[in-house]
Amino acid sequence: MSAVTLQAPEELARRNRRFGIFSLACAAVMLGVFATVPAGSQATFILNDARGQAIDIPLLVVSVTPAVIVMAVIVLAIAGVQFTRGFGRRSVVMTGVVAMLLVAAFLTWAATDSAVSLIALLRGTIRSATPIAFGAMAGVLGERAGVINIAIEGQLVSGAFAAALTSTLFASAWIGLGGGILAGMLIGAMLAVLTIKFRADQIVSGVVLWVLAVGTTSFLTTQVLGRDAAAYNTPVRFPSLEIPLLSQIPIIGPVLFRHTIIGFLMFIGVGALSYALFQTRWGLRLRSVGEHPRAADTVGINVLATRYKAVILGGAFAGVGGAWFTLDATGQFSREMSGGRGFIALAAMLVGRHSPIGAFGAALLFGFATGLATTVQRLPVPIPSTLMLTAPYVITILVVAGLVGRLRPPAAVGKPYIKE
Repeated sequence: MSAVTLQAPEELARRNRRFGIFSLACAAVMLGVFATVPAGSQATFILNDARGQAIDIPLLVVSVTPAVIVMAVIVLAIAGVQFTRGFGRRSVVMTGVVAMLLVAAFLTWAATDSAVSLIALLRGTIRSATPIAFGAMAGVLGERAGVINIAIEGQLVSGAFAAALTSTLFASAWIGLGGGILAGMLIGAMLAVLTIKFRADQIVSGVVLWVLAVGTTSFLTTQVLGRDAAAYNTPVRFPSLEIPLLSQIPIIGPVLFRHTIIGFLMFIGVGALSYALFQTRWGLRLRSVGEHPRAADTVGINVLATRYKAVILGGAFAGVGGAWFTLDATGQFSREMSGGRGFIALAAMLVGRHSPIGAFGAALLFGFATGLATTVQRLPVPIPSTLMLTAPYVITILVVAGLVGRLRPPAAVGKPYIKE
């Protein structure tokens, strides 16, 4: 007991030092790079939607150097508190505040003598987060039931391919969405059979299915879609919808209430899955299977059937995320168009601590990185555009690396269940 008591302050002190050093590094970048612009430089931020809103908001014009200096001073103050007494359990929150100030300073610097639409940036964040959120929910369902789903990337690309093909053949976006869901569920069913029935290694099974999905869709793209794109690869896309009145609210309206049906399904899916997992008997049973399957079996819960249903249902979520690529974002399927977002979805699930709402928040973080990279590409900054495109992946590595050792997955995840 005394050893634990002695170690706790030491661990707290080490964490405070790490966060303090991180804050100092951020302040140094802000003062040494972002504040060094010509005197009198200004950044302009647009707060109105191009399609109009109920109330027009004036342009936000800020002086770059003073604004960055103020943000840097706040970060230095936070670093001082971190080094002296720390923020206790709020240290992670304050580190997030520092990161937000760093991003704000970077955006202010990037917009020097230019204009940036914050509405477009926020809308781009949610759009980029959509497939990641659906993939993360697939991962949450699987791991809460005790099955690791490494095949999310394969489910996304399969869903995108099936959605493009069926939507084109039947001239219906809704049928295309159904095709994407079925493709995701098919990969999920294959994963379930391999890991639950045959008790194959879950990591290896997921990787094999991912490679199978990518290889199959690439082959069919070359042999079928590529030969006659007009007949097989011109899917009907979902139109953008607006919720009356709510879509006219300044800033919030264009960001939250103007999306395609898939965008709205993302919000509904996150809320519904969170409620189902933590407020219903079905969710309690599913979570018990992932935590202690033997105990769940003794009270009459069918462990294997519960895992089957969870993994296949997760495939349906991933299938919707895949359909987003062809029925919402691009309107055409191309090889490996998911671009690694299935693996980012796994990271979002981990960062969100196996919670739908937490995973959605992490998906927004990665989506913001993508939206920021796209926005900065249009600005006259001395950063190669190809380098900016790596931002989501770099942030994924940094966030996951920072959480290693502090994540607690369900106790039975990755472990096959053998009924005695």
